[in-house]
This record gives sequence, structure tokens and C-alpha cells, in this order.
Amino acid sequence: MKIAVLPGDGIGPEIVAEAVKALQALDLRFELETAVVGGAAFEATGHPLPEATLKLAKAADAVLFGAVGDWKYDKLERALRPEQAILGLRKELGLFANFRPAICHAQLTDASSLKPELVAGLDILIIRELTGDIYFGQPRGRRSAPDGHFPGAEEAFDTMRYSRPEIERIAHVAFQAARKRGGRLTSVDKANVLETFQFWKDVVSEVHAQYPDVQLDHLYVDNAAMQLVKAPKQFDVIVTGNMFGDILSDAAAMLTGSIGMLPSASLDADNKGLYEPSHGSAPDIAGKGVANPLATILSAAMMLRFSLNQEEAATRLEAAVQGVLEGGLRTGDIASAGCRVVGTQAMGDAVAARLRAQR
Repeated sequence: MKIAVLPGDGIGPEIVAEAVKALQALDLRFELETAVVGGAAFEATGHPLPEATLKLAKAADAVLFGAVGDWKYDKLERALRPEQAILGLRKELGLFANFRPAICHAQLTDASSLKPELVAGLDILIIRELTGDIYFGQPRGRRSAPDGHFPGAEEAFDTMRYSRPEIERIAHVAFQAARKRGGRLTSVDKANVLETFQFWKDVVSEVHAQYPDVQLDHLYVDNAAMQLVKAPKQFDVIVTGNMFGDILSDAAAMLTGSIGMLPSASLDADNKGLYEPSHGSAPDIAGKGVANPLATILSAAMMLRFSLNQEEAATRLEAAVQGVLEGGLRTGDIASAGCRVVGTQAMGDAVAARLRAQR
């Protein structure tokens, strides 16, 4: 099982190191190869996604990704900014389906910003379409300086677009996921204002005819955002476009106690994927050893399940994380009264120790 390891920037190297540690504590054989990406790649090669890194990612069975970005690169030409690396990987690898589970572990209900009774037992899956929408719309108009800013400009625009095949394929993924869970799918759009999302709503409704056993509901994105914080457990699977999914999944992350607990998988049509925590590079805490590695470790569990066909190992890894939380260990972002606060490395060590104890 060949895994491309792309730590990236900020806290990326710290959290990825702990996920690799957890993988190595399993009774499996991995071929791990590391490459630079994002700002680290720009510093080394002059580009955030070097050809060698892209080649490695394409040849691997799965990609374990950390995070990219740093404020110091904000004045670079947009095409050279670290964030272009993840957009490029999604496009080049055909990663169109982003799975973001939002699960509130029983031990973390007090860490959520909502009342415990609203989030206890929460288990939502948000499926975000990843390669269309306004982030990839063409043509793209921009009157700006080389660094991507707009000195003296009078306007700027981006084009929102979706094709029927793009909507159909993400709808099939979402209906199939709902079928394996609670049998309920909520499609989130803005059909009352945007033609693109009236089209989205129509196509999703057409695909629904092939899944009569799944209940389909439609919500406008503003209402969906409100309902996520009002009564989040009403949802089972949510499917939406690229931009709405980006925003809603981060909002859902806080229901779980911390975005540091939210893993993600970005998959192609054959379940080859890129796995990363949903949080960013957090340059303000990089190198301090305080970042929460659990989202990255749980992303590695998703990698085992979806791309590497190692369901038992995935379950073991998730159980190890659960055991560590039950044992009272917390990083600072999920700390509560009576727990023991530990750093990034100590949390990774604890997960690895539980895995070794399971042997």
C-alpha cells in the first residue's frame, strides 16, 4: 500500500507525523514517501505543487495531506500561493467528492459551543462537490495586480457553473452514502436566487428517482446554516456544492467541539483519495507542539477504509482514538474540567500505544 505523505505548512508536519506514527503501529505494511507541497514547496522549488509531488500523488494508492498556507505568502501571485496546491491536486486527481463526517464523541459534548443535549450523539455526513462551482468556474474575470490584489480596480467577478454530469455523479455518491446510513439526504442549494442551484435542485431530484428508498429534502443554504446550529441532529447526510459545502462543513465542525476533530476524504470515481484534516495550517501555533492531531489520525482511518480496503484497521484506529478520549487525554482545543491536557506528540503517542496494546 503506497501512501504519498504531503505534510505541507504550519502545523501540517506536526500532525501528519502523528498520523504516520499511528499507521506504523498497525500490523500492516505501508510504503510511505514524503514530498513537499504548498509554501514549503514554493520555498524549495518555486511552485506550490511541483511536478515531482504531483507525480508521486498520482502513482500512490492514497495521499495523506497536512495543510497548506501562511500569511507571509499573501502577496504572491495567486497562482503561486500555497492554497493552489490543494486545488491543483483535486483537479489533477479528479477528486470530486469530499466526505466530511461531523461526529460528537460522547466525551466531548461539553467542548461543543452548543448545549450538550443538542449535540450528544451527533453523527452527520456532509458531502461536498469539490471540482465545480464558483471555485473552478470559467471564464474568470479579474482586474488585479500580479499579487492577486485590486489596486484601482472597479470590479471583479467569478463565474458559478455546474454541468449535469458533475451534479449527477455527486448526487449518486450522496444517495448511496445515505442508503448505507439513516436513509435521509438533504440537498442544500440557493435555488430561489441562483440559476445554477435551480439546475442543481432539478438534477438531484431527477437522480432521486433511482433511489426511492432514500428520503430527499431540499433546503436553502441560509436555512441549512440556521438549522445546523438550531437542531443539528435532524440531519443524516447533506450534499451541496463546493462553496456552500466549504462553509457548512466548517460550521458543523464546531458542533463536535473543535475543528481539530474533523477528518475528511476527497475521492475520485474509483475511491482513490486524498485525506486531510478539515482545519488549516494554523501558522500562529506552528512549532509549539499544541495542535490537535486527532483529525489527521481520523483522516488516516478514512484512508484505510475507503482507499486501502482495510476496514478492520480503520475500526481499530478509530477505537484507539475513542479510547484515548475515554482515558481523559485532551489537547488544548478540546480541554475540559477533569481532563489531562497534552501536546501534539503525546496525543499521538497515546493513540499509537493503544494500537500496539490491541495486538
